[in-house]
Amino acid sequence: MSLVTPKEKAQQYTRALEFDYITWTLDATGIKAGLTGISPGHRLTPAQQHQVVIRYFELVSQLEYVKYSVQLVYANPGVQNPEVEAREELAKQEELQIAVQRLDPIVEDILQRQVANTLDKMGIIRLGEAIPPVLYHTSATPKSLITSPRDRIEQDVNLSLMAELTLEQTSKLEEQIEQSTGESALVVGTGGIGVYPTMIMRTSDLKWVINTIAHEWTHNYLTLRLLGLNYDTSPELRTMNETAASIAGNEIGEEVIKTYYPELASTGDNPLKLAAPSEEDGFNFQAEMHETRVTVDKLLALGEVSEAESYMEERRQVFVAHGYLIRKLNQAYFAFYGAYADSPVGAAGEDSVGSAVRTLRANSDSLAVFLRTIGKMNSYEDLQLAALNLN
Repeated sequence: MSLVTPKEKAQQYTRALEFDYITWTLDATGIKAGLTGISPGHRLTPAQQHQVVIRYFELVSQLEYVKYSVQLVYANPGVQNPEVEAREELAKQEELQIAVQRLDPIVEDILQRQVANTLDKMGIIRLGEAIPPVLYHTSATPKSLITSPRDRIEQDVNLSLMAELTLEQTSKLEEQIEQSTGESALVVGTGGIGVYPTMIMRTSDLKWVINTIAHEWTHNYLTLRLLGLNYDTSPELRTMNETAASIAGNEIGEEVIKTYYPELASTGDNPLKLAAPSEEDGFNFQAEMHETRVTVDKLLALGEVSEAESYMEERRQVFVAHGYLIRKLNQAYFAFYGAYADSPVGAAGEDSVGSAVRTLRANSDSLAVFLRTIGKMNSYEDLQLAALNLN
């Protein structure tokens, strides 16, 4: 039997490397079920909950630093016995890992409750109960293999791979997939996955974690509605899902921070507006990536594939020179990141779908109304019709 689709061709090389969602979900569900009725963070006062969460993320930050220190030792060709050289760092790493893992279930319980309370406060849930309940589990998250045709930007393949893949394995796999399919391929990291319980990677960035908990819960929410059920039906519906989840994650996360961690609250900038450059040299990543995507789309529309690919490599080097360590910048990169179109500028370029979703949110009375409205949609035409009715 001949292999006819890019996915079938890609799976010749990925089957042994694909992430085992069944085992992960069973394990995570078992852990959560074991805590049912215990609620490890519930008996703490609000002040104690705040203290535990802040302490947890301080420990994760220390763990990240120690891991980096260990990596430097092992990467140093002048060190003949890295295990001996790094013995103090390795001991500290183990100590921190134990401390963090002990706090994992407590912090998960606290943040789940805080996000759920915020959903209630914002009117997104009714009768005081989130459906589905907010549940997440801290875990190493899978990588994703993405492919796109070379003559246009469109996601053909998205396969979840084991989190432990090395850079060498990743590069070899991308090369094999590109030779087999004739498409652009890229393996990307993920920070959260909308399975249930949702999967969130461990990081020291509290604001990012809260935003991602809310983002992935929004996917769970939409999965019970037409929009989420039709996630893979078309590229437009994928962008509608991801953009809606990104908008919701940012707004819910900002409210959680304001309520429970006011010392970390932002200046309140509207995420739908163009952000000013944050770098001292005036280099704005989002704006520069937007310009890159627009130019690539124009070149591909003219059939100038080689020129577009040369241009992307030139631009990648510019990003690297400004501290953004992008390993590969190709059609697959934009096919993946371009679906997250919650900002007017970025990898989505001049994509009209993301713009329409942002317009719908801007013209909705609240985030709750926006989610209920877009959740009922099962086509891009539904979104366009809603936009017309709003004008």
